[in-house]
Amino acid sequence: MTDGTAGLTDRLTAVADDPSRRPLLVALDFDGTLAPLQDDPSRSAITADGVTVLERLAALPQVTLALVSGRSMADLHKLATVPAGTVLIGSHGAERARRTRFGLDRDVVRLTDEQADLLAALGARAAAVARGRDGVWVESKPTAVVVHSRLAPRDVAAVACDEALALGADTGVDVMKGKDVVELSVLHADKGAALTALRDELGAELVLYAGDDVTDERAFAALRPDDVTVKVGDGDTSAAYRVPGTEALVDVLGGFADELAG
Repeated sequence: MTDGTAGLTDRLTAVADDPSRRPLLVALDFDGTLAPLQDDPSRSAITADGVTVLERLAALPQVTLALVSGRSMADLHKLATVPAGTVLIGSHGAERARRTRFGLDRDVVRLTDEQADLLAALGARAAAVARGRDGVWVESKPTAVVVHSRLAPRDVAAVACDEALALGADTGVDVMKGKDVVELSVLHADKGAALTALRDELGAELVLYAGDDVTDERAFAALRPDDVTVKVGDGDTSAAYRVPGTEALVDVLGGFADELAG
């Protein structure tokens, strides 16, 4: 792990100077990585400087831009201001689409009847976890339900989290625990598998991935030792580099765009 941005900047300069590291995939988490965290998740947005940097990266030859988020595709499309051509991966990899000038070119998620029934049952039982607890709420996704507790008192959040984890264990669904969230999915999906699949389709020689949450660790772990992995903010990580926050990441990406443009 290299703290600070100096080592990361040097590494990205070397990548930019090496044409053998193309095609290049720049993949980024959304909340807490490009968009500062908000108590109200519906207010999350990429900063103005971030929007500009993403436009510059996406316009470069042999560079593909992707956002990889735990949000549903509908939420991600609504909130993330990204240029046409950007690949959007939502629900930790269960949903994928490409943004076009006219909307989303979207892969359709199909559940079996059994999975659909399980998802409905999960929704009902997750609602019982949130019922009567201020600051705890349930989000429904096409393949999952998510128990959020960011706005709850810490003791209430802890109990809700434990009950959500127990629900996952009882039903045998895929469970992911993030920052004040527990996601219960009827499909196995993780950011690492989604990122690896996209890399293979693109034939990317190098992947730059940045994220802030524990769910991003699966992406870090799935990448190759010579890829570039960046942890945003505090916390244990297997990423090779760390930046202190969203603003610092945008600054680093801006410098990388300058280097790639020559």
